[in-house]
Amino acid sequence: MSATPLRIATRASALARWQAGHVAGLLGRPTELVLVQTTADVRLDVPIWEMGGKGVFVTEVQAAVLDGRADLAVHSGKDLPSTPTEGLTIAAVPERGDPRDALVGGRLADLRPGALVATGSVRRRAQLADLRPDLTFAGLRGNMATRLAKAGDFDAIVVAAAALDRLGLSDHIAEMLAIDVMLPQVAQGALVVECRADDMATLAAVAGIQHGPTRRAVDAERGFLATLGGDCDLPAGAHATVATDGAIRLDALLATPDGRIVLRHREHTAPDAAAPLAGERAARFLLAAGGRALLE
Repeated sequence: MSATPLRIATRASALARWQAGHVAGLLGRPTELVLVQTTADVRLDVPIWEMGGKGVFVTEVQAAVLDGRADLAVHSGKDLPSTPTEGLTIAAVPERGDPRDALVGGRLADLRPGALVATGSVRRRAQLADLRPDLTFAGLRGNMATRLAKAGDFDAIVVAAAALDRLGLSDHIAEMLAIDVMLPQVAQGALVVECRADDMATLAAVAGIQHGPTRRAVDAERGFLATLGGDCDLPAGAHATVATDGAIRLDALLATPDGRIVLRHREHTAPDAAAPLAGERAARFLLAAGGRALLE
């Protein structure tokens, strides 16, 4: 007798379906999708940060797991708030995709003075303004097809490289932005699988798709955001790498939205240190170095 299908809650966009399908393939057992339309997917006229920032794409998907419509949820890691949701737990983090950002439409060095760059992210906007104070900016919302269709209205747009990779659209990339040029959002490129904390059967079924180094890196990055104060409204980014011995190197950033102040720090941990410790230390350093005044 075949196993009972695991019900996977996901947003209905092409990218979200790809992500859920990828997790289903890793699980290697029958699954079915529970499609959830979020308010953020409908209200494309409102910037994400005005809708509450991180969490606007996941709350309604999480609700499908909490009320029993689904057994687990698959999220883009960068959309998941750093504070845990009561009743849910992170069951697994599969191997990460490309964490970098990408430019579509033109290379950064080739953009004319005063070029108009579109992005829905204050983190991207702040870092670009720091690199090129001459640039001007516009908002950008919608699924990837919508964003690419609008690309011709601007000199360039900025999107997550992993999203283009996963949708087979990498040929649109004009330039991959290196980590030391554009620090990614926390958990960018990673997928996070959540289930009910007391659902032992689903926890056991999902455990096998965990990728240890990715989980350790994502936990470190999420520790950074949590220490800043949950999901602060300021532009913030972090990227962790894990050495073969388990040691973590984490690069972190906190900035003003206009990019006039950009604080950076690199933190290292011992191989046996708890993963969130790198993020916590980086956040405390940046807060002491002027970040607390920015937050206040």
